[in-house]
Amino acid sequence: MTIIAGDLDNSQVCALLEHHATTARAETARGSAHALDLASLKASDINVWAAWDCDTLLAVGALKRLSIDHGEIKSMHTAQACRRKGVGTAMLLHIVEAARAMGLSRLSLETGSWPYFLPARELYKRHGFRECPPFGQYVPDPNSVFMTLELP
Repeated sequence: MTIIAGDLDNSQVCALLEHHATTARAETARGSAHALDLASLKASDINVWAAWDCDTLLAVGALKRLSIDHGEIKSMHTAQACRRKGVGTAMLLHIVEAARAMGLSRLSLETGSWPYFLPARELYKRHGFRECPPFGQYVPDPNSVFMTLELP
């Protein structure tokens, strides 16, 4: 597996990101899904990565800089056929290391509170993320779980 910068002009990358946004919105309450669309992922404060096995796209993930020392994980999604094989963990660890390299001291995320999002919440917990209050522009929402990790 190789993790490289995500090419937002690549049809496979775009398709997986669009699938992520569509399923996230379908699996939570109206107005509570915060998955970014492709245009939003092209912002200068966002880095996107893609995990590949030769020509097969395995996963995508992004990091949005919120401030000089705080970042947010966005658009983490592993292709269905690749789940439970360590791909999500590899992408998460890649994003954590990228955050450290950027000088961030805190990394946060928002995910859904519904059962569909339980595997994601468990993945983040296994890697030290803890629930926290809303951050950035988020507001309290029973459909969202906010998590954070202090980066040493």
